[in-house]
Amino acid sequence: MANIKISVINSSTVLSNDEVKAVVPALQEQVSRDFAPAWGIDADLIFVAKGRKPSKTTWWLIILDNSDQAGALGYHDVTSEGLPIGKVFAGSDMQYGYNWTVTASHELLEMLGDPEINLTVFVQETDSTGILYAYETADACEADEYGYKIDGVLVSDFVFPAWFDATYKKGTQYDFRKKIKRPLHLLKGGYIGIFDVTAGGGWQQKTAENLPVAYSARPHVGSRRERRRIPKDQWLKSRLNAGERHKPGSHPNVRALAFVHSIPSDSR
Repeated sequence: MANIKISVINSSTVLSNDEVKAVVPALQEQVSRDFAPAWGIDADLIFVAKGRKPSKTTWWLIILDNSDQAGALGYHDVTSEGLPIGKVFAGSDMQYGYNWTVTASHELLEMLGDPEINLTVFVQETDSTGILYAYETADACEADEYGYKIDGVLVSDFVFPAWFDATYKKGTQYDFRKKIKRPLHLLKGGYIGIFDVTAGGGWQQKTAENLPVAYSARPHVGSRRERRRIPKDQWLKSRLNAGERHKPGSHPNVRALAFVHSIPSDSR
């Protein structure tokens, strides 16, 4: 039994309870069988159907249609108890031709790897330059084509801790599927958040192809990339527990200060 409990909540209109529930065992197997041995972090997943409320002591992985729906339902930066939230915009995935189960796997593993979205790795190539790399475990190999199946469910590839070590070591495994051959390398379709401390231009997105970021790749409101750019004292608690209905006219139009719960030390 793991210390971390995560409620997988179906709040989507494009997926039925049965469709989401059927994916949870594969996500559980990936976390416990594949991710935990590499990262030392495990979790127990609990499916929560539409209209039901999760336990207040759990983290949330919420299946939604899009970021607009997330805001309207009151799902913000942390749970109502100040615990981590991961969001899967299944409707947006379908719109752009992506597999929502890969995104669910991706968001789940990244939430486990950096629950407060505040971890980075500093790479200093010279005495006057340096770059911070966001500690995201699935961005570098996020494309659906690098995923793998567990009981017929396509899940995301993910990097190993060695990916963040800029010193190359022969024979090192950098990702689960062994597609990445050197540290800090991005596979086709992959990306990573970087902060050039010399330039001081804030968080930027580095892509594998070094191409301009497409509109569809911009950070969704409430996504991990968007939240990384927002000061913690501006993070919002979710206003509603899962399963509660949104009341018309109650959606806030400004960000307010929010208390952020400290994460247990064993959860990285």
